Amino acid sequence: MGRFSIPMKGFVLFCLWAVIAEAEYLKYKDPKQSMGVRIRDLMKRMTLEEKIGQMTQIERKVASVDVMKQYFIGSVLSGGGSVPAPKASAEDWINMVNEIQKGALSTRLGIPMIYGIDAVHGHNNVYNATIFPHNIGLGVTRDPDLVKRIGAATALEVRATGIPYAFAPCIAVCRDPRWGRCYESYSEDHKIVRTMTEIIPGLQGDLPANSRKGVPFVDGKSKVAACAKHFVGDGGTVMGIDENNTVINSNGLFGIHMPAYYDSIIKGVSTVMVSYSSWNGERMHANRDLVTGFLKDKLHFRGFVISDWQGIDRITSPPHANYTYSVQAGVSAGIDMVMVPQNYTEFIDTLTLLVKDNVIPMSRINDAVKRILRVKFTMGLFENPLADLSLVNQLGSQEHRELAREAVRKSLVLLKNGKSTSQPLLPLPKKAPKILVAGTHADNLGYQCGGWTIEWQGVAGNDLTVGTTILSAIQKTVDPSTQVVYQQNPDANFVKSDEYDYAIVVVGEVPYAEMFGDSSNLTITEPGPSTINNVCGAVKCVVVVVSGRPVVLEPYVDKIDALVAAWLPGTEGQGVADALFGDYGFTGKLARTWFKSVDQLPMNVGDGHYNPLFPFGFGLTTQPVKMN
Repeated sequence: MGRFSIPMKGFVLFCLWAVIAEAEYLKYKDPKQSMGVRIRDLMKRMTLEEKIGQMTQIERKVASVDVMKQYFIGSVLSGGGSVPAPKASAEDWINMVNEIQKGALSTRLGIPMIYGIDAVHGHNNVYNATIFPHNIGLGVTRDPDLVKRIGAATALEVRATGIPYAFAPCIAVCRDPRWGRCYESYSEDHKIVRTMTEIIPGLQGDLPANSRKGVPFVDGKSKVAACAKHFVGDGGTVMGIDENNTVINSNGLFGIHMPAYYDSIIKGVSTVMVSYSSWNGERMHANRDLVTGFLKDKLHFRGFVISDWQGIDRITSPPHANYTYSVQAGVSAGIDMVMVPQNYTEFIDTLTLLVKDNVIPMSRINDAVKRILRVKFTMGLFENPLADLSLVNQLGSQEHRELAREAVRKSLVLLKNGKSTSQPLLPLPKKAPKILVAGTHADNLGYQCGGWTIEWQGVAGNDLTVGTTILSAIQKTVDPSTQVVYQQNPDANFVKSDEYDYAIVVVGEVPYAEMFGDSSNLTITEPGPSTINNVCGAVKCVVVVVSGRPVVLEPYVDKIDALVAAWLPGTEGQGVADALFGDYGFTGKLARTWFKSVDQLPMNVGDGHYNPLFPFGFGLTTQPVKMN
């Protein structure tokens, strides 16, 4: 037997080594270990290929199990309108996300991917989701608690579809309503925008009391990672041109556009998205001083920085003109995760070469990956990488729709009430023999939801999702004996030929997003103006304006008896009827200046040439009527 003792000892030692190695191998998967230990343990095992994969975010249309496995992809997203199927159910979404996740989990190290989506006013890509008012309306409420509750409801609906990451909130300070993203901004006043960062603990959960400043936080499976965007100055571009140049001195940038980022980081925001725009000619995607020097080093932000869609391509003009330079500039500036989103092999090959050629140091790659892993560990993705069906009933739930209805009521601004103050038109009587409802926006769910709803640019009509139009809300609210006549664009003779007690005219802008929404004239969409003239010239009328920003109203104001700014209220049109008929009072105050003429723009509260149609903070109030 003696001659077997040495091989036997070797075998035992080998087994012991295997056990130790296995225990060590599992360290990063052990939730009992500290975050730092888990990150270090995982990173020392990762190859350059695996690290660069973590930094790559691709669109779901190009994602597959094989792609995830072959390229170690760290993140997948749905762009605007990118869905598993038309009118896909929560289960359809979960199955798609889990299928992609299984590809990530089948890699050597099994690092879960993080799936992201634009949930900017509710879970807006998804059929049957609750669509809340866009931010421009929420700023009017000046109600941080309401916005926090909206964040919590949105998190539940996003998680209901198996997604753990939302590209929200937009904390832009829109200084010029000609900008096509102005409705994504809470206000022209950074103080209001700062208070609205309370949506972040709504989305992510309340920070534990002993949290360190700048460390990301996500409180379990009912919450999502949030994203403060777009860093920084996106709302200050010249003439409101999207993705353009913000010409402002340091005091202006740090005094107006930066403050909401302080609050977001203090509240534990997980990610920050960089803006397409430039500051004084330098592209933000290439601005190392602000992304690394200020955001990471000075503000101690410990989450990850993500590019916008093809954001690094657009460092050059025209985009993609020198991709190697763009990758070098963007990653060197401090961007950790790159929203590629389609041509991922080009990005991976380019970044790999830049590292191997020592153009980008390994320390920069390690910083990026450490940040990405920190967020993934914080979210519990390693423990719970796959979604289940436990939250599917949260999508479009009645409780969330009631919350959205409350938000609509509080976001309305009453700009005029009666030709004279002694004779207010609102609240309207519910019991009237015959009333007229007119306008392109009265019975159009897509119009009242606006852009970033089901499709990137929004959709017209009533077949896009589930909700209540303003017309159907009026019909539900008035007395059963009241006859409601709807005519989209009646001529004056039609209005005069019947005896109407009053008319409700609902007009505004058609949906748009980003650069497609840039406008130099800011007019109500035709035939809105003629509908106002035809109806309000013949009968007492209230005009409800559905728009993503202030629009030209001065030519019509004298003809109108009562005027309501409804912004982009979303799916719950009942909130508009709640205030019109006095079940609730009007309380909203303008969070944006309402100009007289576009020639005055840009014009913001505090400017020397301030001469608005309705000033910042303006809003008439009414009292609820119990018996109407």
